[in-house]
Amino acid sequence: MTFKLRYKSLGLHAVLVEWPAEISEAVLEDVLVLKAKIENSHIKEIIQVTFAYSSLVVFYVNLFISLDERIAIIDKIYSSKSNAVSLISHLWKIPVCYDEVFGLDLNTIANEKKVSKEDVIKQHCEAIYTVYFIGFLPGFLYLGGLDESLHIPRKSTPRLQVEKGAVAIGGNQTGIYSNESPGGWNIIGNSPLNFFDVSKEKPCFAKVGDRVQFYPISLKTYKNIKTLVEAGVYQLESENVND
Repeated sequence: MTFKLRYKSLGLHAVLVEWPAEISEAVLEDVLVLKAKIENSHIKEIIQVTFAYSSLVVFYVNLFISLDERIAIIDKIYSSKSNAVSLISHLWKIPVCYDEVFGLDLNTIANEKKVSKEDVIKQHCEAIYTVYFIGFLPGFLYLGGLDESLHIPRKSTPRLQVEKGAVAIGGNQTGIYSNESPGGWNIIGNSPLNFFDVSKEKPCFAKVGDRVQFYPISLKTYKNIKTLVEAGVYQLESENVND
């Protein structure tokens, strides 16, 4: 799918490229493909490309290239069929304990949706999510693809302390708190995994464009996995997905 892109100057050094402002896999894939195509073009004036849900920013080192020239180069790369790229992503299988000791807002969600806690857990685990963004904490995965029946606003009063590994719902997304922090999402469980580890070559195992699927575990299994994670011997289950 080809989109009508919008281009804007972002100061002297950068061009902002914008897609339709929506959270969708089609937009995200198009953003990632253009990013890869620009990087593969090895244009010496371009020093960095960063991206968000539905936009990317192209940074230039040469200030003497006009905005029109910059836009023309990017648009040509976007339209080109000769430098097509294939995106490879992973599907990560993430264990989550939905026990009441972790699922602080599970009852609230179940009551509001007029379903059982088991139904909430089942719906949360059935979906395959897409990693749309990694922030606001290092390793915090913003995941799209949450079933509409589980959409719920963020809490009006955020908690001052959310436990590391907390799995939560905020609006139409679900996510995982990679470290202890304040937070306003509705907490439904906890994963014993490390989502950001500075001792690893790749501190965060997932990347934008990857897929995530949760599966429920008991409190006992949670403790066992956490022990393996802390010992550095736990093997996270994943598989390649060719987009």
